[in-house]
Amino acid sequence: MTLAGPSDQPVLERPREPSRKNGLLTERVLEIHHYTDKLFSFKTTRSPSFRFASGQFAMMGLLVDGKPLLRAYSITSGYYDDHLEFFSIKVPNGPLTSRLQHIGPGDEIVVNPKATGTLLLGNLNPGKRLILMATGTGFAPFASILRDPETFESFETVVLAYGCREVAELEYATQTVVALHDHELLGPMIGEKLHYYASVTREAFHRQGRITDLLTSGKLFADLKQSALNALSDRVMICGNPGMTLDLRKMLIERGFAEGNSNRSAEFVIEKAFVGG
Repeated sequence: MTLAGPSDQPVLERPREPSRKNGLLTERVLEIHHYTDKLFSFKTTRSPSFRFASGQFAMMGLLVDGKPLLRAYSITSGYYDDHLEFFSIKVPNGPLTSRLQHIGPGDEIVVNPKATGTLLLGNLNPGKRLILMATGTGFAPFASILRDPETFESFETVVLAYGCREVAELEYATQTVVALHDHELLGPMIGEKLHYYASVTREAFHRQGRITDLLTSGKLFADLKQSALNALSDRVMICGNPGMTLDLRKMLIERGFAEGNSNRSAEFVIEKAFVGG
């Protein structure tokens, strides 16, 4: 299956030869969107030589006084897209994000040409239901995974469980899911397979509570009218704040799940690289 990006989006820029500074690829900002005073996303050009697998991250950032200032950023765009996209938090006085949040079209970022990460479908054993658990900007790698047709070819059901503090913080994920259903090629593949479960903790919303609590209590699956967690058929990917990942890791191990990595596939994987400033 060949994908050329969402049909309702124009081709942003023709592939070009990579420009390098300090051994890093230089990419130009094409678009930027601010969702709240803490969250924003942006698109850049993509050098033809840059390759990544869905769910991976790259060291990305800015040149400051001629020196690279980089942090680990999951790539949210599809592996087939001709642009790169990132989803970022704004950290007060953060060395990188305090600068990155002010970029605009035409500005340059730098990207390490080698992508890596553990949130790969190949690090999971075959299963029937894929559960993606995220908080905040932890949604980023799942945007790419959900844009990959292999995800929906490999699993009968895909659940995206996403928790934020405020309703406005859900916007990027919600827009991504809507665009996937409307996608000319991916939409028919996704059909009824994808279930988006969003919850907030600090505002009135039709679903409230911490994602970890909703999972362990069974309310998440009850709301979706699905069966309870099962290590024999469920596979889980986790990305988000450290407290959430530790709680979910402990809970999954107690329920018979094993953690996978690049050396051994298993029932769940966790992304330990999380942008912090």
